[in-house]
Amino acid sequence: MKKVLAVILAGGEGRRLSVLATERAKPAVPFAGKYRIIDFALSNCVNSGISKVAVVPQYNPRSLARHIGVGKPWDLDRAVGGITLLYPFISTNGEMHWYRGTAEAVYQNLRFIEDSRVDEVLILSGDHVYTMHYEEMIRSHRELDAHITIGVTEVPWNEAGRFGTVVLEDDRVVAFEEKPQQPRSNLASMGIYVFSKDVLFGVLEDAHRRGLQDFGSQIIPDAIGKYTIRGYRYDGYWRDVGTIESYWQTNMDLIVDLPPFNLYEPDNQVRTPSVDMPPVKIGLTAAISRSLVSNGCIINGSVLNSVLSPHVYVEEGARGVDSIVFDDTVIARDAVLHRAIIDKECYIGPGCRLGHGDDYPPNRDEPGNLKCGITVIGKGARLPADLVVGRNCRIDPDVQETDFPDLSVPSGSSVSRQKLLRA
Repeated sequence: MKKVLAVILAGGEGRRLSVLATERAKPAVPFAGKYRIIDFALSNCVNSGISKVAVVPQYNPRSLARHIGVGKPWDLDRAVGGITLLYPFISTNGEMHWYRGTAEAVYQNLRFIEDSRVDEVLILSGDHVYTMHYEEMIRSHRELDAHITIGVTEVPWNEAGRFGTVVLEDDRVVAFEEKPQQPRSNLASMGIYVFSKDVLFGVLEDAHRRGLQDFGSQIIPDAIGKYTIRGYRYDGYWRDVGTIESYWQTNMDLIVDLPPFNLYEPDNQVRTPSVDMPPVKIGLTAAISRSLVSNGCIINGSVLNSVLSPHVYVEEGARGVDSIVFDDTVIARDAVLHRAIIDKECYIGPGCRLGHGDDYPPNRDEPGNLKCGITVIGKGARLPADLVVGRNCRIDPDVQETDFPDLSVPSGSSVSRQKLLRA
């Protein structure tokens, strides 16, 4: 694996994650309490023996860069190899090299890849949740003498239209369809590609001349018939967490009695920066069931089917059900959460009701993103006592108690600073 460079694409805007990606890149969104989404790709690289890793950020990179640092949690703080962040840049002639697609992002960094002196380049997405040993896929790529190998996994037929799908004949890729209306296959591309380095250079230089910018929708379909492209089948747990619904459901998958995705396997350890915090404190009136509760939390209320990040305080009489709460948030006395996602440093006032009622109109401002009954609260928001918030609501970051003209936010509404937008 010393001759492999992993390139993790971490530049997506994350619009479908609503306010969770307002101030951070999608791969930097917290996940499963203590992790960030990008931790899975980074940990997979280390667990596979890959020590040369490049991360390609673009939108809102500050949180992502702070999280990765010099790569120490993943043993990537090395003098030779290690981790490198490849930001968009301005060239010496003043041209701005903003990444306009996944392939464009890699093309702009071909010189870095050349300097890495590798034989294969492993292209990864930074916003998928799974554990995988890439060395097995790379070994298959070499043994079959492939030019390109694509990681594929089976998805339900009724969901295949959400993905790029691959048609295989004897594990050779004969067709690639991006989000087809009538899929010919339920083998979804995992956004994992192994390229022989010389092939990657030729493909991307040709694509740049022709204005092709994206791997899934343009580069791979165009390469079929020109190169030997193999499919590598993966039968483990894999989820694209790019929407509010899939993000919430993937978190919920972790708390069932026999989770389909096991975070506790020693051979697939997921690494992340650790922060010194005291252990969880469970009070006399606390009740916790089927939940992930991170270090530093103080629980005096009820936590059911929920995921809590570090240093969350649940006061007496408060109740969180089917919810996800990020770091340093306070759920005050007698507040009730149901199917809510609450970002960092929020204050949910006494007696608040989040996710209240049986009506489910889509959010007026984000009907495609908030339509499954989940209410999201942006970072740093402060909600007043006795506020009632319905389903599919969006509360923007840094909203204050004075931004609510009354104590009712109907289902499908959004609240921003000094303004209530009703459905």
